[in-house]
Amino acid sequence: MPTKVAIVTGASRGLGLALARGLADRGWALVVDARGENALGEAAAELAASTTVLAIPGDIADAGHRRDLVAAAGRLGGLDAVVNNASLLGPSPQPLLADYPLDELRRVFEANVVGPLGLLQEALPSLRAGGRVVNITSDAAVEAYEGWGGYGSSKAALEQLTAVLAAERPDLRVYRVDPGDLRTQMHQEAFPGEDISDRPLPEVAVPGLLALLEGELPSGRYRAQELSEVVPA
Repeated sequence: MPTKVAIVTGASRGLGLALARGLADRGWALVVDARGENALGEAAAELAASTTVLAIPGDIADAGHRRDLVAAAGRLGGLDAVVNNASLLGPSPQPLLADYPLDELRRVFEANVVGPLGLLQEALPSLRAGGRVVNITSDAAVEAYEGWGGYGSSKAALEQLTAVLAAERPDLRVYRVDPGDLRTQMHQEAFPGEDISDRPLPEVAVPGLLALLEGELPSGRYRAQELSEVVPA
């Protein structure tokens, strides 16, 4: 059986790195990216101890970078999964919609909606039969939290794109996944100056993501932390 290959964006830290570690431990080859070249290099060096990994620094909002990611997967022999994890929070602290800078909102949508869809448009022709798409969203996509109008609306748009893609591509398993509150740098940036040490580490969401990537659950919306009991052996 050929080695499975996944693209995981935003994999230099937080949930992306935790998931990349989990996939590496299970024998997946990886293409990983992040905007920060140094942090990505450190993550790739760690992952390379367990699996084959190609690290491509860049911004998912850049079309050339997206092409590079898919080309790298081709060099590893194919593509079985795309995990759109990279996200842009926007201004910190989160502004009210009445004060939200529209240029910043465009940047958030480019990173959280246009970029992930662009990557999928590049990747879909290369996805092997039964391939998986995992788009990381948020409870802010479905709940109205004061101050989260920019980020939340971008994730709501990503959720709808994901749902439509699932309808259009029944040959694939297409998931929109809320990882739950996690102790990550992005979460800290959303609450500057607050203590978020009560949130769990990103690793708690990894078993649920593995259940989607390796199991047979139908396309749909899932909360990763609720899937921890159904990870394939």
